Amino acid sequence: MKARMLEIICLAGILIAGCEPETTTIDTMHDEGKPVMALDYRDFDQAASLLVQDLLGSGKLKKEGGGQYVVATGRVVNDTMQRIDTDQLMAKIEEEVLNSGQAVMTSAVGGEGAPDALVHEVRELRDSEEFDPNTIAAKRTLVAPELSISGKIFQRNIRYDRDRQQVEYYFQLMVSNIKTGLRVWQKEVLVGKRGSNRSVSW
Repeated sequence: MKARMLEIICLAGILIAGCEPETTTIDTMHDEGKPVMALDYRDFDQAASLLVQDLLGSGKLKKEGGGQYVVATGRVVNDTMQRIDTDQLMAKIEEEVLNSGQAVMTSAVGGEGAPDALVHEVRELRDSEEFDPNTIAAKRTLVAPELSISGKIFQRNIRYDRDRQQVEYYFQLMVSNIKTGLRVWQKEVLVGKRGSNRSVSW
């Protein structure tokens, strides 16, 4: 009886697995998938590319007299109906800034705390008898940021007509001089979508 029951369970598992839709890998370079009302990776790529191209092309990251600015990522606010990890947007922007050679990013401080907590944790080992003190970073060796990148993502839902809606996502980014508090660059990118009122954007 137990053997028969086991056969039935195994057969049911095979049938269920056979009914599931086939899983496919997204070709992010040539994705022909249908657009969605919510934000997806294509929207983040588009917004990040437009923002960073404008920033790098503005010349605001080019330091007078040569050298590179030290840049920190400040607070990026998510004011949409979706649970968005704003680090997803900033990761591409930070990568492009670094690859441009115009500036370097700091991991010691940031708007949501140090991006790399180990920078500070290792310094707390100075009084430990287990570590060679010559291998631990000395005091006053961290380099403070000169510029900060901060921003906001917000969403507007508009009734387009009786059956359709328009959803607007605004990606705002700014660069400020930390010493003076002056804003040296700012850009807004709009990602707009129209679809059925039955579609949800969160």
